[in-house]
Amino acid sequence: MLLEIQFESDIPIYQQIKNQIIRGIALGELKLGEGLPSVRQLASDIGINFHTVNKVYNQLKQEGWVVIHRKSGVIINPDLNMSKTEEYEENLEELLKTITAEAYLRGMNREEFIERININYNS
Repeated sequence: MLLEIQFESDIPIYQQIKNQIIRGIALGELKLGEGLPSVRQLASDIGINFHTVNKVYNQLKQEGWVVIHRKSGVIINPDLNMSKTEEYEENLEELLKTITAEAYLRGMNREEFIERININYNS
């Protein structure tokens, strides 16, 4: 999986990395049990501070996306079984409220917004 970091983006680098890893899992580009680069290797490859990558990996671990082993490093959780929890639904609702409001304020109509959701859900 090749990460594409946009250094000029308003989205923080750690969030871009995290988002792309989660999308990679969803799209099957990253397989369950597959290893990820070490913190130092990924930081070096991207040209960022290793603390940024460490933050991403720790967040992904806390959320259950990856497991970290001393010997084998960071791997996509081979037992990944994410379920739709009440907490997840509440967080999703808050995120959607913000995204929907911003889309509205930027002039996107309902049909365009729903079409974007459909495109992204199916890809």
